[in-house]
Amino acid sequence: MRHSIAGVLLLAGLFVALPLRAQERFVSRFEAYAGYEYIRFNINANVPGQAPTQRFNGNGGGGELIYDLNKWLSAVGDVSGVWATNSTSAGAAIPFLFGPRVNIRPSEVTPFVQVLFGGSVTSSGIKTIGWQNHFAMTAGGGIDVRVSKHFSIRPLQVDYFLTKIPDGINNRQNNLRVGTGIVFRFD
Repeated sequence: MRHSIAGVLLLAGLFVALPLRAQERFVSRFEAYAGYEYIRFNINANVPGQAPTQRFNGNGGGGELIYDLNKWLSAVGDVSGVWATNSTSAGAAIPFLFGPRVNIRPSEVTPFVQVLFGGSVTSSGIKTIGWQNHFAMTAGGGIDVRVSKHFSIRPLQVDYFLTKIPDGINNRQNNLRVGTGIVFRFD
């Protein structure tokens, strides 16, 4: 008798929990982000004919495809392109990164933190000869502000941006990436 009562309670709990879980889901399954990006490349080098310390200011745009696994965890694919210049040279950088994002969704404002890994393709002018691919990663976060069911504004995203471009010293650059843009949500 106890087993049958427990079975009925378990079955009733499932029938009640599934509709409640569906009502709890206010997150879109897919999101797409597009926006402006600024990357500050800090490159120290021991390369003949080049200054030992160079800073490049990169301006461009980027996009993300986000798959929300649940209310707080997402998988992110990030691709951007910037044109980086300093007083003596210029070049392009195209970071492509993938990884997890943790969302904090208490209300219409959604802060998030993420760690993304991948690479960065760089052109001549940014301590490379020709187009080369190098390891890259970011760690940081931002804020999305919901405007409507399918639209949010990202006023700020700030990331530590590590690149491993050969520089003759330690092949490690500690950079900064800042962005702003819009987010589209799809059910």
